[in-house]
Amino acid sequence: MKAALQIALVTETWPPEVNGVAMTISRLVAGLRSQGHQVQIIRPRQREESPTTPDFLVAGLPLPGYAGLQFGLPAGRQLRRLWQAQRPDIVHLVTEGPLGWSALKTAEALDLPLSSSYHTHFDGYSRHYGAALLTPLVRRWLHGFHRRAGVTMAPTETLVKQLRQAGISGAQVLGRGVDTRLFSPSRRSQALRRQWGAGENDLVVMNVGRLAPEKNLGLAAAAFAAIQLQQPGARMVWVGDGPARKALERKHPLHQFSGARHGEDLASHYASADLFLFPSLSETYGNVVAEAMASGVAVVAYHEAAAAELIISGEQGLTAPSGNEAAFIDAACQLASNAALRQRCSDAGRARVETLHWGHIVERFEQHLRLALENMSQTTHGGSVRRRFAG
Repeated sequence: MKAALQIALVTETWPPEVNGVAMTISRLVAGLRSQGHQVQIIRPRQREESPTTPDFLVAGLPLPGYAGLQFGLPAGRQLRRLWQAQRPDIVHLVTEGPLGWSALKTAEALDLPLSSSYHTHFDGYSRHYGAALLTPLVRRWLHGFHRRAGVTMAPTETLVKQLRQAGISGAQVLGRGVDTRLFSPSRRSQALRRQWGAGENDLVVMNVGRLAPEKNLGLAAAAFAAIQLQQPGARMVWVGDGPARKALERKHPLHQFSGARHGEDLASHYASADLFLFPSLSETYGNVVAEAMASGVAVVAYHEAAAAELIISGEQGLTAPSGNEAAFIDAACQLASNAALRQRCSDAGRARVETLHWGHIVERFEQHLRLALENMSQTTHGGSVRRRFAG
């Protein structure tokens, strides 16, 4: 039996913050701890933070444009003292912000094995926030970060291939799971549908996620407008919060804005919809696609990330060629007008994700951590740790 690992995990987001990274990492940590591994969370202090938390907290600042989220400030000196007093077997870096970079440099200085996660295309975000000229610089910053880790985990084969082509030779696939006991068609609620003003036979269209510029939400609204021309009784429900919410509310006062939802409440929202629109082109995965499929909701998305991995167009949902807005709207109208096709996609989509158990993902995560340890050991015996991580 392999020895339990002492893991230092550095992240700039953590529950109760609501985003895919926080959800994914908290699932992985819970799974590792259930297997007997020791995981120390290093993260920014959150608002109204409990003084009894076992996590190692550092200073942070609010993330511009994202109320409730923050980035961690550099903490090299603190981390050096921490890791010299209690040396971890490996340092896993979740985010590439100032805290992540300081942890990377400290781990290198102490010759600690490093692994990382690639969760977010921050280079693609630049153009959505008026900083398109910074895109090449941000891309170099991201790639430079991950080249220095022994293993970098990304959620799809396509993304791993792209990272390896960018010189990140340690890129490995770490998929995503979905809780099919929580997200289930059985949670459909007629009472909730009535709150939205939807009759028994009215179509409810939904989008779930952060309401932010990089999510391409204007296309979801345009697709719903096309649907409503065919079905005036259709309802549009937005579940989530973010910097784009106020503008969406002003532009679409008849749409339902439910805010961020959690747990069984979120699961009921999913299952009470009939059609899920996901027009984002900025995802590395898109957990909400798998959650919608588990909930028995037919999905329309671009052929990207999770949708490309999980959906054969016409079987588990409909996908459109990346960036083809007309094709996306046509697909949305096709599913909206064809109840039999929606039901087939619903059944097949649920079946497709029933095998995505978090337990399997946790096992794979542990294997990747041990691979990074093995790579470090081989390199140490070969003479130069620092050159290996510098790529």
